[in-house]
Amino acid sequence: MAQSVRTEQNWNSGWRFSLKDDAEAKEMNYDDKAWRNVTIPHDWSIDSDFKKDNAMGNEGGYLPAGTGWYRKQLNMPKEWAGKTVKLMFDGVYQDSKIYVNGDSVGSHFYGYTPFVIDITKQLKVGNNVVAVRVDNSRQKNSRWYSGSGIYRKVQLIVCNPVHIEPWGVAVTTPMVEQSEAAVVVQTELKNEGYTPKNVKL
Repeated sequence: MAQSVRTEQNWNSGWRFSLKDDAEAKEMNYDDKAWRNVTIPHDWSIDSDFKKDNAMGNEGGYLPAGTGWYRKQLNMPKEWAGKTVKLMFDGVYQDSKIYVNGDSVGSHFYGYTPFVIDITKQLKVGNNVVAVRVDNSRQKNSRWYSGSGIYRKVQLIVCNPVHIEPWGVAVTTPMVEQSEAAVVVQTELKNEGYTPKNVKL
């Protein structure tokens, strides 16, 4: 059996969280020992008290919003050298900024769509730290309860530099008749290496 060249790991456990906006929290050596241990999906608003003067108001269930930070350790094995490593977030509400070892690796403003962040260049063999700042302080911003934080699952994707992009396969049936149908499969490949490659799909 051929060895898999792509792994997708559940990355929901082992996070630390603080409902405090500290700009230093992105740094690798930041002391987060006093932070809460949380498992994703996580919503910090629902953990709080209902108050009529909370910023989210009636639409947000009279719960608080604010800005919070998440941090998680990533131990990179030597076998990942030469691989491409990405984080897939299924949903973060809302304005999120992602850091690896103190360096900014990407951001995503909208709270209802998934997104992928390539963290390959910031990683080193051994210990690394991923930090996520989530800003839901601009209120009101929804017509219903949205929650606050990393509220959908997170996956760690490790693949070869030449790979199928996330959501890169589309299947359509442009012609369907009583006796036959046409099936079209479109696949988006990406080469994130430094040299051209001939590949067979």
